Amino acid sequence: MAVDYGDVRTGIAVCDKLEMLASPVCVITQRDPEKLIKEITELAAKYKAERFVVGLPKNMDSSIGERGQKCTAFAEALEKFSSIETVMVDERLTTVIAHNALNETNVRGKKRKQTVDKVAAVVILQSYIDSRTHG
Repeated sequence: MAVDYGDVRTGIAVCDKLEMLASPVCVITQRDPEKLIKEITELAAKYKAERFVVGLPKNMDSSIGERGQKCTAFAEALEKFSSIETVMVDERLTTVIAHNALNETNVRGKKRKQTVDKVAAVVILQSYIDSRTHG
């Protein structure tokens, strides 16, 4: 299960049992990190997630800034609360890729705002899947 963590919206995606294809699930709008972790853990149980893949925002020079530190702390708290292994994946440019994909489908306005985070979660999860299968 992929998590594209944000202060306002958090995108969630899952993959099939064979770990071949990532699909969007939802966007959670929850500002309280503890409540968010609880919601994500409930979704993990529903989808029988074996691992969390959390996006790690890095600067273009690969350094980790304030946002990356916040995501790392969130991922650690998620793993501790859920007891589900959590890995972090470089999420540089995932939002750009998500916006480009939405441009192709003409998704606009409020719907776009709601959709971009779960599409970004799909991109994060698919890149993780691809890195495991293609080295």
